[in-house]
Amino acid sequence: MKKGSTPILQSKTKLVTCQLLLLVAIFFFWWLMTKPGLIPPFMFQDENQAAFFFGEPIQIGKVIWDWFVVNLEIYPNLAVTLTETVLAFVFGTAAGLLVGLWLALAPTAAAIADPYIKGLNSMPRVILAPIFGVWFGLGIGSKVALGITLVFFIVFFNVYQGVREVSPNVLASARMLGANKTQLLRFVYLPSAMSWVFSSLHSSVGMAFVGAVVGEYLGSASGVGYLILQAESTFDINTVMAGILVLTTFALVLDWMVSLAEHHFMKWQPKGGRSEKL
Repeated sequence: MKKGSTPILQSKTKLVTCQLLLLVAIFFFWWLMTKPGLIPPFMFQDENQAAFFFGEPIQIGKVIWDWFVVNLEIYPNLAVTLTETVLAFVFGTAAGLLVGLWLALAPTAAAIADPYIKGLNSMPRVILAPIFGVWFGLGIGSKVALGITLVFFIVFFNVYQGVREVSPNVLASARMLGANKTQLLRFVYLPSAMSWVFSSLHSSVGMAFVGAVVGEYLGSASGVGYLILQAESTFDINTVMAGILVLTTFALVLDWMVSLAEHHFMKWQPKGGRSEKL
């Protein structure tokens, strides 16, 4: 083990321990407030109403256990939602990256497209879900299309801003050394945009899930969003909360995968900050 690594390891261990303790405290407080008979009701007249509105952690855990272990109902539905989410995330990120680079390096095209980009971004894109349902049907296509519209603009604006903020001194130095357009793109513009890209990807993961679940709400026959909708129709709050926890967990897993990719591709970036942002 390298010198100085032990304190870092200890600090990470303490951090994870504190995070787990906070999670346990949250669930304990949730259980305490929703378990009938433990404390006098102060928000509701009936002591059973808190459990009806917020669910009970133990019952929610039983639902999740049944989904993953007993009846295995969650797996085909989770596969559908994750497929929609990953496709929306990948295609939305790729489109945002390419269009952002193009407009950032083409000022004339950016000036022409500016009002249209702003108009599309200001549109509440959730209202496009029924339209996509008509265009692409009620299968995966309509959910992926909605997710792409949510992810695209987050990545686009970050890439556009990252490229536009390249230091003129760095560009001038690279040109003096004989760098051509391809080399400028590879060694100057892309490294400058990468930190902005990964910053946007952490937000894009959640938006890709939003696109998938909202699309499933409006019309589908499978997916975790479909399970949640079915539970809501029967006022089964425990199943609703179980679906939310499952989606949240897998969103965190995807975000962790983005963090791993960020660590791999951003090794060149100083950890303590940069004296000048490329």
